[in-house]
Amino acid sequence: MRALIVEDEILASEELNYLIQEHSQIEVVDRLEDGLDVLKFLQEQEVDVIFLDINIPSLDGMMLAHHIGKFATKPYIVFTTAYKEHAAEAFELEAFDYILKPYDEKRIAAMLHKLELAFKRDHAPVEQHVEDGPAPTADGSAAHGELVRERDMNSHTDRRINLLRNDNIIVTDTADIYYAEAQEKVTKVYTKNGEFTMPVSISDFHSRLPQDTFFRCHRSYVVNLSQIREIVPWFNNTYLLRLRDLEAEVPVSRGKVKEFRQLMRI
Repeated sequence: MRALIVEDEILASEELNYLIQEHSQIEVVDRLEDGLDVLKFLQEQEVDVIFLDINIPSLDGMMLAHHIGKFATKPYIVFTTAYKEHAAEAFELEAFDYILKPYDEKRIAAMLHKLELAFKRDHAPVEQHVEDGPAPTADGSAAHGELVRERDMNSHTDRRINLLRNDNIIVTDTADIYYAEAQEKVTKVYTKNGEFTMPVSISDFHSRLPQDTFFRCHRSYVVNLSQIREIVPWFNNTYLLRLRDLEAEVPVSRGKVKEFRQLMRI
């Protein structure tokens, strides 16, 4: 992996560079201090990850991340900052992680390990190049298995989502999410690794999840269909859903019953 450190404090830049070398195989190709210099650099070179301070000259880290988010090929962004209050905005920008200063070596090491695993998974070779196309069947159509493999490889990023906890961004496999519940202006997310509170509406949160797995079963609930262990008939021909490993019950509203039955083949 190729990395760029964007940090205007020399000591912080040197410390982060040392920790990256000590705890990963990531190559730091350059260290810059100015936001505009970063944009010029990225016009000529590609990197896989940017360790980005927020309070930098010319163009602050958040604005810079907005620009980078428009690139055709987007590097991972790890924010490095002394300010907690930008965590929610970092989540909106789909940052890989949000690291607070002063640096904690164990925290940095864990983030780097997670980053290398994500890079390896996201860049796993496909079995057949897309430009070659899947082998046709007797009727001239592409083989179903090849199409599924291509679809899965092309949509691998949809299987991960960033969740917020204590100002940290936790990259989570969507398969580990049981359900989400709307609570006023935030969304509570229940996973195998505990609860998270997201500063977005449940509609917005649902739009970030794989649509073939997550169902909006109620105006206030989104459920992971693969985590349902029991479907319990309830009043007015609706259902309560009991999920694996949890005692909570998720309702299916009357307006969603027909679609739910079709999905579950009831």
